[in-house]
Amino acid sequence: MSSSAAVNRVPQVIWIYWVIKIASTTLGETGADMFSMTFNLGYITTTLVFLALFGVLLAAKLAAGRYGPVLYWLVFTASAIAGTAISDYIDRTLQLGYATGSALLAALLVVILVCWQRTEKSIAVETITTRRAELFYWLAFLLANTLGTAAGDFLADNLGLGFWHSALLISGILVGLALLHFFTKVPGLLLFWLAFVLTRPFGATFGDLLTKSRDKGGLDLGTIGSSLFFAVMLVLAVLWEMRLEKRRVAA
Repeated sequence: MSSSAAVNRVPQVIWIYWVIKIASTTLGETGADMFSMTFNLGYITTTLVFLALFGVLLAAKLAAGRYGPVLYWLVFTASAIAGTAISDYIDRTLQLGYATGSALLAALLVVILVCWQRTEKSIAVETITTRRAELFYWLAFLLANTLGTAAGDFLADNLGLGFWHSALLISGILVGLALLHFFTKVPGLLLFWLAFVLTRPFGATFGDLLTKSRDKGGLDLGTIGSSLFFAVMLVLAVLWEMRLEKRRVAA
């Protein structure tokens, strides 16, 4: 095993990465709604709880100094749930609205990426070898997850597309990005960040589709059952990714 592979802190972005990410982001939507609304914790408490959890898990991940699938995806899922709660707090409790919230979060994400680029001279997402670069990586991910939630709500509510049409629209854009990746020379890093942000509203709208009441255009399956379903899916996908990682390391 090469030294660069031994110190890499993040996974390779292959097909299983996107499967896990969509499961995680959908769980982030249903899980945040479960705690904030079903369990009546409210947006502020839910945000503080999962930001604290994200901070603890991130500290453990930074201290580990290497990539481990279980810890990595625990941090990611915590960022997804925290991102949903933060977005709901900005848009609803602070009453900034989905459009303003999305614009604010997009601007913050650009600032983080620019700072990351200027500090590390790279914003590569498949090779992270320093603690400082990984910290930028996770801050960008937290903001991208939060932005994706706000953007999904903006499409479904402000533009009146509803959950079904929003999910179909985002699915079509994601397919287009995949085609650009395989058949054009569009920079892969640009396509990654576009896909990363967009898979979040896809998960958010899909989660809302499952949990919201029928009069709001959802299937009314509830936040608890939906969260358990995606938690199981996430665990199975991570186990598969661990198997692939062992094969990659052995090779």
